[in-house]
Amino acid sequence: MPAAQYNKPVRKAVFPVAGLGTRFLPATKAIPKELLPIVDRPLIQYAVDEAREAGIEEFIFVTGRGKTAIVEHFDTAFELEATMNERGKPLSPLDPTRILPGNLVTVRQQVPMGLGHAIWCARAVVGDEPFAIFLPDELMHGSPGCMAQMVEAYNEVGGNLISVLEVPRDEVSSYGVISPGAASGSLTEVTGLVEKPKVEDAPSNLIISGRYILQPEVMRTLETQGKGAGGEIQLTDAMARMIGTQPFHAVTFAGRRFDCGSKIGFVEATLALALEREDMGADVREIATQLLGA
Repeated sequence: MPAAQYNKPVRKAVFPVAGLGTRFLPATKAIPKELLPIVDRPLIQYAVDEAREAGIEEFIFVTGRGKTAIVEHFDTAFELEATMNERGKPLSPLDPTRILPGNLVTVRQQVPMGLGHAIWCARAVVGDEPFAIFLPDELMHGSPGCMAQMVEAYNEVGGNLISVLEVPRDEVSSYGVISPGAASGSLTEVTGLVEKPKVEDAPSNLIISGRYILQPEVMRTLETQGKGAGGEIQLTDAMARMIGTQPFHAVTFAGRRFDCGSKIGFVEATLALALEREDMGADVREIATQLLGA
């Protein structure tokens, strides 16, 4: 069993959503990238639903200028709900309007100084509790969800956990990479972390894939964290400083990851999820077959 101080329940989650979404211009000039739909659900909704499935109770959005629409998406839409009820089409219990305003907190990242800085901006709300981090750009598709798998592992080993996936070695320079230790099933001990290493310097081909459970001490580490790769304050660097002082493991996600921060990944996610839908999968497959044969 993990030490009690490293096994408190994970109730809070941080969602860094302050980015400008420049790779999706002009679509993101007036609409936050996180609200672009994968089929009929905004990208941010997939991450929030994954968090709710894992038992998260408080949702902390680290926002920037022009991102108020994200919060409005999760607000109660009385007129819409009343209209749908009158039409005999009540909203699903999983609809975002079911998240009470008291469960959603926003903090502002006023200067774009990297992921580590964005997480540090949520320090007052996180307080002295372990917390999850969701990078909404990375759509993690599986059942149970990625965070639910991580929480199950956390209940076993406690401490800090990160989700990892295996990629071809020539792609590691785009990601944070772990130095692996002892492995057991889907759990791997983490002995080191490197942010965007050169291929020849990478300690493995296991990349950090956008989901974390961290102890609150990482906030104090980030306070003194200098700039790293890209001239930004990197969360990976702060986590690396904590290895050896607290339990640190990686969970290999049993599911699929879609990089929706890129246009190709966004299209791939849309097509893959549409093909799985009972209400449209057959039609989408027929359309795709026709296009490929044209």
